[in-house]
Amino acid sequence: MQKVYTNINQIIGDVITVEAEGVGNGEIAQVQTRHGISLTQVIRLDHKKVSLQIFAGSRGVSTEDKVRFLGRAMRVAAGNNLLGRIFNGSGMPLDKGPELLDNLIEIGGPPVNPVKRIIPDKIIRTGIPMIDVFNSLVVSQKLPIFSIAGEPYNELLARIATQAEVDIIILGGMGLKYDDYLFFRDRKS
Repeated sequence: MQKVYTNINQIIGDVITVEAEGVGNGEIAQVQTRHGISLTQVIRLDHKKVSLQIFAGSRGVSTEDKVRFLGRAMRVAAGNNLLGRIFNGSGMPLDKGPELLDNLIEIGGPPVNPVKRIIPDKIIRTGIPMIDVFNSLVVSQKLPIFSIAGEPYNELLARIATQAEVDIIILGGMGLKYDDYLFFRDRKS
C-alpha cells in the first residue's frame, strides 16, 4: 500500500523532511510538485522523522507538496530490451521508446562476492596501442576515463567503443554537458 503525506516539514538543499510511519531506509518516494513528479530516496530515519534526498534537486519543491512512498527500493530494467536504448539517470527512456516495465531488478542489492566471481581473462583489443599494450582491457571490466579540461576524452571513448572487438558496449556518462551527450548519441560508428 502506498502512503501519501501532504506536509513537508523542512527543505534543506536537496533533502526534505516529512513525518511518516512504516517506511524503510532506501525506499523510493515521489514528490508531486506543481512542475511534475520528482523521485526521492529515504536516506535517514529518526523515529517518525524521515529525510529524503531528491534526485533532481529541490528547486520548485514547496512544503505543501505531496510525498508518496512507493514501498520499494529503486528498480531498473535488465535484459536485451536495453540494447540500443538511451536512458536518463533514473532509468527512464530518453529515446522516445517505450518504458521498460518487465524484468525489473532492485539496485543497491547485496554486493557480489569477489571470491565467487569468474576471473576475467579474455583480452579486448581496442585498436589503441597505449591501451592494448600497457593497460589491457578484459571482458566485463569497467573502464573509467579521467582527464583534465581540454583533453579529447570524448573522442577517445568513441574510438574505444567503435574499434573494440566486442559484442556489446555500454556507455554510461555522468555529468555530461548536453553537447557531449549529443556527440555520443549521434555517433554511428
